[in-house]
Amino acid sequence: MLKDLLSKLKLKSKVLIIAGSDSSGGAGIQADIKTVTSLGSYAMTAITAITSQNTTGVLSISKIPSNEIKRQIEFTSKDIKPDAVKIGMLHSVKVINSVINSLSKIKVKKIVLDPVMVAKSGTKLIDTKSIEIIKLKLMKNISLITPNIPEAEILSKTRIKTIEDMILAGKKILKLGAKNVLIKGGHLKAEYVFDIYLNKHEIEIFKSKRIKTNNTHGTGCTLSSAIATYFSCGKTLKKSCSMGINYVNHSIRQRPNYGKGHGPINHISILNINKKFR
Repeated sequence: MLKDLLSKLKLKSKVLIIAGSDSSGGAGIQADIKTVTSLGSYAMTAITAITSQNTTGVLSISKIPSNEIKRQIEFTSKDIKPDAVKIGMLHSVKVINSVINSLSKIKVKKIVLDPVMVAKSGTKLIDTKSIEIIKLKLMKNISLITPNIPEAEILSKTRIKTIEDMILAGKKILKLGAKNVLIKGGHLKAEYVFDIYLNKHEIEIFKSKRIKTNNTHGTGCTLSSAIATYFSCGKTLKKSCSMGINYVNHSIRQRPNYGKGHGPINHISILNINKKFR
C-alpha cells in the first residue's frame, strides 16, 4: 500500500514556465505553477514581468530586463532540463528575441505558447511591434499556440463571429508558421464553448457546456500550462488539448468565488485533500 502511495506521489515530468507574475494568484506564473503541480509534474519558472493586480484589474506592470529572463531560462535548464516549456507574457521585442535565443540553447522540443496580449479586465499587455515579432520569429519555433478569439483576430487579421471564422483564422495562423493551433472559443456568445484544434492535416472541434460565471480569471494561462504538462508526459498534442480543456472546466466548476471582479478558478479541484488542520 505504501509502495502504491509513493508511486502516485512521484513527479511525472518537468515543465519550465516563462511568464509574468499575477499578485492576485489567479493567472500568470502563479496559476501556471498551481496547474503543473496539481497535475503531478515539477514546475520551474522564468518571470518576465511583475504585475500588481486583483480580480478587478491591473494596477501596474514592472518589466523584468531581458538579460535577467535569459539567465533564469538558461541557468535553470542547465541544471534541470525541462521536458516541456510553456510561454506566457512577453512584453517587448527585446524580451521575445532573448527568449528565442535561449530556447535555441536549451533545445527543448515541446513548447506551448499562450500569446498573452490583453488581460481579462481589458488592459493591453503587449505592444504592436512585439506582436509582429511573435508572428515573424517565435511562432515557427513552438509546438502549439493557444490564442483566444481577440488574440486570434489580432494574429490572423480576421474578424471572428462564428466557428467557421475560427477555422479560417486558424488556417491563417498556420500560414504564419505555426505547426499547431488551438483557438479558444470562450468569447463567442453561445450555450456551448467550441475550442478548435488544427494543423495542416486535421481539424478537431472540442465542445463544452458553457459554465455561467464571472470567475474565469487565468483560464488561458491554466489551459496552456495543463496542455504543456500533459504533452511533457508523452500525450499527443491533440489529447493534451482535450485533457487540458477538461481540467479547466472542472476547475471552473469548483471555483472558490473570491474577489469582486473576474475571480479565480480552483486549480487543486482534482486533488483529494483529506488532511485536517488543527
